[in-house]
Amino acid sequence: MDLGFENANFEIGLAFDKKADSVRTYNHNRTDKHGHCFDVNDLTLEKLDDLWGSEFAPEGVIGGPPCQSFSQANRAITETDPRHQLPLVYAKLLKKLNARNPVSFFVMENVKGLRSELHAHRLIIFKDALADAGFFVSEQLLNAADYGTPQKRERLFIVGLNKSLLGETVWPGPEKSPEVERGPAISTVLRGLPEPFYYSKNANPSAFPYHRNHWCMAPRSARFKNGSLRSGDSSNRSFKTLAWEKPSITVAYGHREVHVHPDCHRRLSVYEAMLLQGFPHSYELLGSLSSQIDQVSEAVPPSMAEAVARSLLKHLSPEEGLENDEAA
Repeated sequence: MDLGFENANFEIGLAFDKKADSVRTYNHNRTDKHGHCFDVNDLTLEKLDDLWGSEFAPEGVIGGPPCQSFSQANRAITETDPRHQLPLVYAKLLKKLNARNPVSFFVMENVKGLRSELHAHRLIIFKDALADAGFFVSEQLLNAADYGTPQKRERLFIVGLNKSLLGETVWPGPEKSPEVERGPAISTVLRGLPEPFYYSKNANPSAFPYHRNHWCMAPRSARFKNGSLRSGDSSNRSFKTLAWEKPSITVAYGHREVHVHPDCHRRLSVYEAMLLQGFPHSYELLGSLSSQIDQVSEAVPPSMAEAVARSLLKHLSPEEGLENDEAA
């Protein structure tokens, strides 16, 4: 999500993730190393100030509290799952920041399952907490395919505009790309790529000839050889196969069940999944193959985040737009 906001000319002041590899990747792709490995439960204003070097007063706060506990694919939901509380932790920190220095906006991204009957009561609680932090709260269910991403990926965006600064301003969401009808086909980014490197214990990603993330597990299942896989057939949960002339289904790979290449001979490489998320060729993920699969699965498509960021600029600075805004 930060990359999308950066593409819209926002400056990210501080960034946090609990996973060390995610933070290493974040800093690896930026000259300003402002990513920190930190549990949001432990963040305080004092810690933010310490890391910033003075009083931290961001224009906005953006983030996506881990969403697995709200996912419709999660079949092991418990009321005591600590991840249920992370949006409230987000709201609490936002309220403290806003009480000290007005924060113009926030953006919180999550899965659409938060709107489901099972979790709708939690969504109400989260929105009430965010409103109590001083914001007029809106929500929109967006699809990445509508913003130039070759992937159908629905995500819930909850956005708040500061009531004391902007009144009760409704965020209508970004306009869809006018040239996009059903999302770009995966052929626009995957066609013509060289074959990836197959995983081995001593593999050195920095030596891969095309891209350090262009690797995958060697295809071992007989399904890759016996003709049982069909391009575009996503009926088998473990062997969902993509079609060349359609957008990808959601890039989210539980149990490492990466989608099958449309030619049906192997699973996608991490790099191919990154392209389906909308990452540029220059972006690189660090960590093990397993860690990289997690990172690309959990990412917000940059083009969708950029669309959200630009839609916010219309409200924050309707005439000129903002440059070099800081967001945490």
